[in-house]
Amino acid sequence: MSTMTEEQTAGAMADTPVGRPPGNRRELMAKLLWIGVWLVFLSSPIEDLINGDHTTRATVAGTLGLMAFVGVYLSLVFRNMGRPFSGRTVVVLIVFLGVLAPVLAYTLGSAWLGLFVYLSVACGATLPVRAAYWAIPASGALMYAVGVHSNEKEARGLLLLTLLIGFAMIGVGQLVRTTVELRKARATVAQLAANEERLRLARDLHDLLGHSLSLITLKSELAGRMLPDHPDKAAQQVADIEQVSRQAMVDVREAVTGYRRPRLAAELAGTQVALTAAGVVAETPAEPDLTDVPEEAESVLAWALREAVTNVVRHSGADRCVVQILRRQTLDGPVLELSVEDNGSGGSGKGPGNGLTGLTERLEKAGGTLEAGRVKHGFRLVARVPAAASADVGSGA
Repeated sequence: MSTMTEEQTAGAMADTPVGRPPGNRRELMAKLLWIGVWLVFLSSPIEDLINGDHTTRATVAGTLGLMAFVGVYLSLVFRNMGRPFSGRTVVVLIVFLGVLAPVLAYTLGSAWLGLFVYLSVACGATLPVRAAYWAIPASGALMYAVGVHSNEKEARGLLLLTLLIGFAMIGVGQLVRTTVELRKARATVAQLAANEERLRLARDLHDLLGHSLSLITLKSELAGRMLPDHPDKAAQQVADIEQVSRQAMVDVREAVTGYRRPRLAAELAGTQVALTAAGVVAETPAEPDLTDVPEEAESVLAWALREAVTNVVRHSGADRCVVQILRRQTLDGPVLELSVEDNGSGGSGKGPGNGLTGLTERLEKAGGTLEAGRVKHGFRLVARVPAAASADVGSGA
């Protein structure tokens, strides 16, 4: 598959789910919560350091070792928040954890066997699948070999947990990679559908206007030749030209009206293409859930997205743009909110142009609102439309 080829070229280790950078504050909090839950296994080593019968030197060494272990572990799972580690660096850090965990567990006791759970998670989350398949059992075997000398019963209990969590991380990675590929495929399908619709319109316009324009050209030439000697016949030709042009206008209007209302999914696909072509790093959401959203509201939101992206490409000078589509509950009912934020200059700053003025009117007709203005590091446009059709006024009488 072409997607996998690109990932392999970039490095298979750079495409793991835990290492993905959060796209917004909500994703960051979810990531912190996900990683924080697993830190529960540190309770035993910490309690052992506080209440264990260790010498001062052993306690200090254990504290430093635990801090080093946790620091390396967190740097692995967060590695893509900054510049990604190379595959060699990941392997070196995994080996470091694989050495430090048995040293601490062997010297300080069975309370430290929980570190092998983190070793297993790091292997499943950061190593390629084939490497993880043997690294996780090796972690479990190493844990059991160390634990059998101090507390074999506890080592047996942790062995299954270590293996299950490690292989579960492999499954999560595969699931996330599959989801990403499906989203890319969905965006591609939407883009192809939009392109197909454009081609259909082009064919319709060609068929509609080709004959009419040819006829208008012919009759114009005839009228020009008849005008000096036969003004009455020339007038007839001009009348025919008027009739043909009016019919052509009607045909084009009907073709364009029947062509489509702009669809949000198609506009999202086009947004990614347009911003990328303009050299703007784009963050766009997956296809939104448009359940109960009126067609007119979706259409207006699609127009808002097109206008915002056009402004980003033409006027902002931005190199990064984030598009979000969220459902929110307000005092007036549920709304669908579109947010487009860039890190550019925001244009000339001479007030709203014709595009934003017309967009405001469109949104007001659909019962929505528009907010646009400069923010701390760029420009943001927020458009909101009702997420559910308005109830019939007379239904409650």
